[in-house]
Amino acid sequence: MQRLKATGIKKVVIGISGGLDSTLALLVCTMAFKKLNYDTKDIIAITMPCFGTTSRTKNNALGLMEELAVTSIEVDITESVRIQFRDIEQDENIHDVTYENVQARERTQILMDLANKEGGLLIGTGDLSELALGWCTYNGDHMSMYAVNVSVPKTLVKYLVRAYAELHPDVHDTLESICDT
Repeated sequence: MQRLKATGIKKVVIGISGGLDSTLALLVCTMAFKKLNYDTKDIIAITMPCFGTTSRTKNNALGLMEELAVTSIEVDITESVRIQFRDIEQDENIHDVTYENVQARERTQILMDLANKEGGLLIGTGDLSELALGWCTYNGDHMSMYAVNVSVPKTLVKYLVRAYAELHPDVHDTLESICDT
């Protein structure tokens, strides 16, 4: 809330994977917007399926965005990732660090571009455990304009999402599915 008020920005952009970290960050944004009396439609939530995206995580992401009444966008990044693989001669059947990081960087590029286009703040979703252990992609998922989970360890992320689920029956089932994934 303080960052939004200090900057005068009334839109945020956030990538939603259907996992715990992006879920907690989206819940934080939604609560902040409601307390500031901002329209939750100005939370632009983007899911970007590619290799490895399951129907469960994708459906959880889409369901959560609908239940929270935010603007929902889906950008399939498969083709753009394949172009990058072609450009660097990466075999998409080799599931190494390059395979993973090209996808993370493509997602970040889209998020940054949309945040700029919308005049919004890109909300980071990475948690403290990921940062401390180095489980972040350089020029990828560790980049944002404001990271709301950066001081929260992974074990607490799950606890907070589950606690929110218990208090909000309208999103309970989706949040429980995310916690169980």
